[in-house]
Amino acid sequence: MAHRSSSKRSARTSTVFAQRNYVLLLIGIALVVVGFAAMRIDNQLESFVSLYLAPLLILGGYLEVIYAILWRPSSGEEE
Repeated sequence: MAHRSSSKRSARTSTVFAQRNYVLLLIGIALVVVGFAAMRIDNQLESFVSLYLAPLLILGGYLEVIYAILWRPSSGEEE
């Protein structure tokens, strides 16, 4: 018979993300919302904000969200 080891969960439950991940995620979501708002509010035919600045804000927000998901604290920095 194979020996079964009962693995117990540690008493300390850890979350998937650290606090910094959530802060970075909120910053990214805020950038996306501001970008879409700038695109909607300044809706003239050839507006600089809606044609050039708002898409860059949205792209930056999406990249920030990806970075927030993938970021891991170093071994000495765990919370």
